[in-house]
This record gives sequence, structure tokens and C-alpha cells, in this order.
Amino acid sequence: MPSTIILYGFGPGFDLPEVSPFVTKTEVQLKMAGLPYTKERSRPDASPKGQLPFISDDGVPVADSTFIRAHIEKKYGIDLDRGLDVRQRAEAWAIERMIEHHLNPAMAYARWLLPENFDKGPGRLLIPPSAHEEVLGRVAAAMKAQGIARHTPPETAELGDRSLKALSVILADKPYLMGAQPAGVDATAFGALAAILTPFFDSPLRRKAESYANLVAYTGRQMKRYYPEHPWPEHPWPAAA
Repeated sequence: MPSTIILYGFGPGFDLPEVSPFVTKTEVQLKMAGLPYTKERSRPDASPKGQLPFISDDGVPVADSTFIRAHIEKKYGIDLDRGLDVRQRAEAWAIERMIEHHLNPAMAYARWLLPENFDKGPGRLLIPPSAHEEVLGRVAAAMKAQGIARHTPPETAELGDRSLKALSVILADKPYLMGAQPAGVDATAFGALAAILTPFFDSPLRRKAESYANLVAYTGRQMKRYYPEHPWPEHPWPAAA
């Protein structure tokens, strides 16, 4: 009998098929692996590590997108980096770390710490009004500890742009970051870029991302491949209302 995998995430929102780029990463990697799964909404406090995503695989919980990937590759004999040599695998890991520890924090800053985006996004769809002050305080403190919240919005966008430019140069005119076929890192990149480019939010970082035509086209291709049912506007699109 095939295993039963349940993916727990936030669900759709912000004109995205999934609110979280980390949940998107795991969901796309499950699709890449060809593994059947069901998806359910959850909250971070339901996860063994206090964050989403997590999965239940035949009743066994596995938390954190990186460890979920390691679990499915080991259990099901899947290699999401098949075709890559040792150097390419090292490069893919380095790209993923840049995205998750540098670009994603810049995206989160624009989503949570720009008041107009918080008010229409997390503050409206994810957090009850009574908890706004407490949750936003925790998020701001975590981002300050990480470092991104110590900078002004233009400085944060400038830092994020360094990663966007690096991704654009790495991608060049290839279909995927590592070449002709998708690798695990493409799920990470797609999740981050879609979260930045969604027309739901306006930010200096989004406008910088829109200047990289190959990244915009890449994001659109991945959306059509992995979420064909989700409407994704052709670029350029109007500024967020």
C-alpha cells in the first residue's frame, strides 16, 4: 500500500497558490518527486518545530523543508539533483542558502514590516486584530536578530537585489537554474521569486525583481508547470492597489 503523505501549510493567499515560500518549496519538490500527497491547512504551533511546512508520512511527522526533502529522498529512493555532478550539487546548495538566508528575509521584511503590506496581507489574512501588536513585535524582533530589520526599506531592497542579480546571472538563458532539467533548488527559487513578484504586494524589492526579465519569465514558467490551475498574470502588471 502506498504511503500517505499529508503536507501541512498555510494555504492560498496573497494571489499565490501558497502563502509561504517554504511550503511552496516542499510542495513543488513533492510534485517533482511524483509522490502523491494531500494538503491541509495548519498553524506553526501545530508543527514539531513550530514552523511550516511539516508533513505526516504514514503518521510520522517530519518538519522543516530541508529535512522533509532529505526524508523523501531517502525513504523513496529519489534524487532531486539527479544529473548534477559534485560541483553542481555544491553550487545548488550554496544558491539555496543564499535564497533562504538572504533573499527570503528581504521578502519577509517587505511583507511584514512595510505597514501598508502588513495591513492588507498578514494583518488581514493570517492574524486576528487582537494579536497584531504581539505577533508583529515578535516578527520584528526575529528579523532584527537575523539582521534584515536593522536596515531601512531602500537598504533592504538593495541587499535583496544583490541576490536577485546573482540569480539572474546564474539562470542566464537556461530553462532552470542548473541547466535543462529542474533540480531541487528550483523549488526554492520559485517559491521565493513568486512571493516577491506577486502583484498583491507592492515594494521596492518587487520593483527590482521585475527588472530581471529572465527571473520574471522563469517564475511564470514554473507557475504554469507546477500550479497550472492558478491564475498568474503576464508581466508587466499594474502596481498593487
